Amino acid sequence: MKDNFGILSIEDVEYVRNYILRLRFSNGVTKDVDIFPLLKGVMFEPLKDKRNFIQFGLTGGTIEWYNGADFAPEFLYNIGN
Repeated sequence: MKDNFGILSIEDVEYVRNYILRLRFSNGVTKDVDIFPLLKGVMFEPLKDKRNFIQFGLTGGTIEWYNGADFAPEFLYNIGN
């Protein structure tokens, strides 16, 4: 569920294929999110290289890539399927 402050977070992430990640959120919902359309700008362009894209982990309740790029969990929740 949500933490004491009512903030949505990501509890688990799994690489599915291409640029799709399966995210399990703190409210128990799991969604697949296609990250590719979001890979624009200085921080995100390097992630178009799949070798870079797959270098992610969970930090502070969201996905963070090797270069510090991240997205708000609420944003990913809203665009996920």
